[in-house]
Amino acid sequence: MALIELKMPALGEGIIEATVLKWLKNPGETVEEEEMVLEIATDKVDSEVPSTVSGILKEVFFQENEVAPVGATIATIETSTESGLNGANTTQNEAVGGTSAAAQSKEAPATNPTTTTQSSSNEGLEVPYVPTATPVSTQDMNNQQGSINYNGNGNNGFYSPLVMSIAAKEGIDPTELARIEGTGNEGRLTKKDLLDYLSSRNNGQSSARAISSPNNQPSETGAGASIQFSGETEIIQMDRMRKLIAKHMKDSQNTSATVTSFAEVDVTNMVKWREKVKKDFEVREKTKITFTPLFIDCVARTIKRFPFINSSVEGDQIILKKSINIGMATALPSGNLIVPVIKNADHLNLVGLSKAVNDLANRARNNQLKPTDTQEGTFTLTNVGTFGSLGGTPVINQPQVAILAIGTIKKRPVVIETAMGDTIGIRHIMILSLSYDHRIIDGAMGSMFLDGVVKEIENWDPNKKY
Repeated sequence: MALIELKMPALGEGIIEATVLKWLKNPGETVEEEEMVLEIATDKVDSEVPSTVSGILKEVFFQENEVAPVGATIATIETSTESGLNGANTTQNEAVGGTSAAAQSKEAPATNPTTTTQSSSNEGLEVPYVPTATPVSTQDMNNQQGSINYNGNGNNGFYSPLVMSIAAKEGIDPTELARIEGTGNEGRLTKKDLLDYLSSRNNGQSSARAISSPNNQPSETGAGASIQFSGETEIIQMDRMRKLIAKHMKDSQNTSATVTSFAEVDVTNMVKWREKVKKDFEVREKTKITFTPLFIDCVARTIKRFPFINSSVEGDQIILKKSINIGMATALPSGNLIVPVIKNADHLNLVGLSKAVNDLANRARNNQLKPTDTQEGTFTLTNVGTFGSLGGTPVINQPQVAILAIGTIKKRPVVIETAMGDTIGIRHIMILSLSYDHRIIDGAMGSMFLDGVVKEIENWDPNKKY
């Protein structure tokens, strides 16, 4: 017999922990190799963890709604062979008096996962506009969290389900919770912080762990501020997704020197081409063709001529990304947004792009995305035209250096230049707005890239074969 440790798997770049949602197997039950053992949730997507071996589930170290770091031992499985002894050695050492990795992980303060965000394109993905949407888990465990803007006072506003359950049991409201000093990584409130605070409060010393403004007066701003309203009002606590979006937007403004350039584009050829082929395309390819893959195709081809648009900044170094990975925002049934990424978009034709767009959008809405589906984006498209906006000034999606906003398509009378002279005609017109990081992209490059996208769209071949 051997005891094999089941580890919390690496879930992708920037994901350092996950919440156990549900155990699909109980201790004592038989599991097969690759059989799903538990469901987990991250700040990006929900997924399942399979067993690495066949055997009997002996013990679980994290209960439902507890947070487990990546790499932590979450369970042990007893096998009938001596295979996979890497985990057995650690487990057997515990019997001699050692401390298990799972026990150590549960005592370690949790850390705040890094998030990345993307946005949408035009028709076919009917999503609400946010400058850059932060992908979040559909299991929103933190609807009553405190302030997310951590500045060294109180805590950073990210609470594990365990901390939230203790706070609810002890009657601690979000305002009070936000004022408790957090000693975890990046100011996170740990279980120990909360228990120490409760101990002090029960002894009549609540101020020992709660943070207040100078002279013990309520702060004029921040999580503990008391704001008076007149008339009828409704106070809505931000959910975790909105807090993440708010933090990401502010962090981006504090990071990049953002400039936005605008351009008008005639999309008549593209509109007429899509109208002509969409029925046959759906019959032949078994999927719909929207404007989204068409815009992605034009952007990807332009990026290849302007590689600095597809980069990031680390200190005083410019990191050029060889892969062109373009994301799109998709609305979930819960009302949240998640941003799947089309990897190597420049290697796909229109059929491949259309299938990728529709597949990712459908899987996002059905909560079937994998963590890797929302990672490694290098450029962002955001659709401000879905609900009629002419244009926008999108916020750059860190660590990227540029984001393109697509406005609504409208018919307008415009001057058309021909060899026979100028004339006025009705054309389909759209406004593009490109926000870029002026630290490495000057106005000339930003404008040339934007003009390149315009030319790709306007020169769309009305007889193009897909």
